[in-house]
Amino acid sequence: MKKHLLPVLLLAAGMATAQTPVKYRELPLGAVKPRGWLNDQLQTMRKGATGRLDEYYDKVRKDNGWLGGQGDAWEETPYWLDGALPLAYLLDDATLQAKVKRYVDWSLSTQRPNGFFGPYTKAERTKGKMETCQDGEDWWPRMVMLKVLQQYYTATNDKRVTDLMTRYFHYQLKNLKECPLAKWTEWAQSRGGDNMLTALWLYDQTKDPKLLELTELLYRQTTPWTRMFGERNWVMQAAANQTSEKWMDRHAVNVAMGLKTPAVYFLKSRDAKDLAALKTGFRDLMTLHGLPHGMFSGDEDLHGNEPTQGVELCAIVEAMFSLEQMVGITGDTDYMNALERMTFNALPAQTTDDYMSRQYFGIANQVQVSKGVYDFSLPFHRGMNNVYGHYAGYTCCTANMHQGWTKYASHLWYGTPDKGFAALVYGPNVLRTRAADGTDLTIEEETAYPFEDRIRFTISASKTVTLPLEFRIPNWCREATVSLNGQVLRTEKGGKTVRLQRTWKSGDKLELYFPMEVRTSNWARNSRTVERGPLVYALKISEQFTKLNHPQEGEYYEIQPQSDWNFGLPKKTIEKPAESLEVVTRTMTYPFVWNADHAPVEIRATGRKIPAWKLVEGVARQPVTTREEVYQGEVDAASEPITLIPYGCTKLRVVAFPVVP
Repeated sequence: MKKHLLPVLLLAAGMATAQTPVKYRELPLGAVKPRGWLNDQLQTMRKGATGRLDEYYDKVRKDNGWLGGQGDAWEETPYWLDGALPLAYLLDDATLQAKVKRYVDWSLSTQRPNGFFGPYTKAERTKGKMETCQDGEDWWPRMVMLKVLQQYYTATNDKRVTDLMTRYFHYQLKNLKECPLAKWTEWAQSRGGDNMLTALWLYDQTKDPKLLELTELLYRQTTPWTRMFGERNWVMQAAANQTSEKWMDRHAVNVAMGLKTPAVYFLKSRDAKDLAALKTGFRDLMTLHGLPHGMFSGDEDLHGNEPTQGVELCAIVEAMFSLEQMVGITGDTDYMNALERMTFNALPAQTTDDYMSRQYFGIANQVQVSKGVYDFSLPFHRGMNNVYGHYAGYTCCTANMHQGWTKYASHLWYGTPDKGFAALVYGPNVLRTRAADGTDLTIEEETAYPFEDRIRFTISASKTVTLPLEFRIPNWCREATVSLNGQVLRTEKGGKTVRLQRTWKSGDKLELYFPMEVRTSNWARNSRTVERGPLVYALKISEQFTKLNHPQEGEYYEIQPQSDWNFGLPKKTIEKPAESLEVVTRTMTYPFVWNADHAPVEIRATGRKIPAWKLVEGVARQPVTTREEVYQGEVDAASEPITLIPYGCTKLRVVAFPVVP
């Protein structure tokens, strides 16, 4: 593999002429290696479901269609590979690489003469061949496998990938008019942006003009996300309409995937109106449907901003991937901050410590986890959507949850168009690459971020090297300090990227200091959330896990509170958080697990109980904080000490607090 890595690294760093107008270019899979707590997370996934799903999940394990069998031939196997394959190369795990490569090799070796690829269709099994596109099957799962193959190519430079893609995309161009995206399912129509993304990536490799023609055709057949985001009626209707009318346009996973479509199409159109529509749509989406943990509601439809609405795990990981693309294409720091907030808060809370079980729907103010229909727009008659289990709810999340952390890790660095590198989101890692002049370059990023406020970079190079490095100053940071070798270089306000163009020598040490002030933010029903840095903090509730078994959906966990949760935050705390809240930090313990016992930061506060705030039908519906800034109902006279911990370390919590006198 190593002999193929250099040309791909040089392309990513900007050595080749760019054909699409991106702000930052993705680096090849494997250039970034996780360290610290992030490596612990990925190692847990390797030992858990990500590394072993094919060993125990019958839908993937038995007679798999992506290995030529008659089993799963749709999305779940590619979903799993879309996280398992990058994990294999991030960890340099030869065993896992060999496991996922079986599926890659089968797809590459069984492409049909007409260009179609993937599991054999019903027509092929009965007639022995494909005579027309009518003998094909759903375009959608092939879009996911194209993402897998693209990542594999950047890790290995295996030319079979670009050959397959070229033939397949020519097949699409020839047949999409007769067999459009929506022919078999609406999923392909909603998610055509994924198809466009891979086609345009291939265009950057081959300069084949037919790929631009295909992109235009795909865009016309895809749900018109750009128009819907820009015209704004869609997002308002989505907040009001919970009927079956155009529900696929409100389906949270479709929306999460559709987010990137305007930015992807901009790569062809070069029309700034596409990016403006995306900006408007994303702001509206988060205003009307956003929740404190950084994700928008979706259970399964978009469902407003009440902290008792659910969020589908698939939607979180797909929104993260869309944001990673939006970051690279636009360079907009708002999307970088949104990516970190979603990753560090919403994502870890919906999986178990061993990364074997997950929630289909998680709730922001989640004070118990049990069977029930709650306030979800898709209750599902078994009532299993809120519990933690291998298969609880729909199993799409069983397969798709694996790409969240792996793709975050691989997007910690991007290449700049002028042959430098940019750290746009943060976490402990090592970047190994080559500069444009061929100099071997290693940048070690040492940090406990998001739990600490300092990020330290150490440069190692075979000789002095001149290139730009760029770093994001988070929006929430009032003023950051950038130091080199112990000397302050500059201070910068938040919400921008800092560019350092200089000659670097081996041993140079760069430090970013982002002071993390405690603050509060406003959410639905005038509730408040406590924040510090990129993390939101939630009430620590004692949790009792009970393992149960469902006859159809297998083993699962319910969680009941063992301490009181019905607290409001005093108005004084909201007005003067720095004076009212005590931040307590401790050394991180390794291996790190996102749970209450391992929380490296606590915020100590006082709260007052609201006696009338109780569970109703399993839901802790939010008391209203009036425009007078306090809840008007009965409140206990006595204040009590409470502890807040990072949202991602919780299973039970209150994160959106009523304000009390």
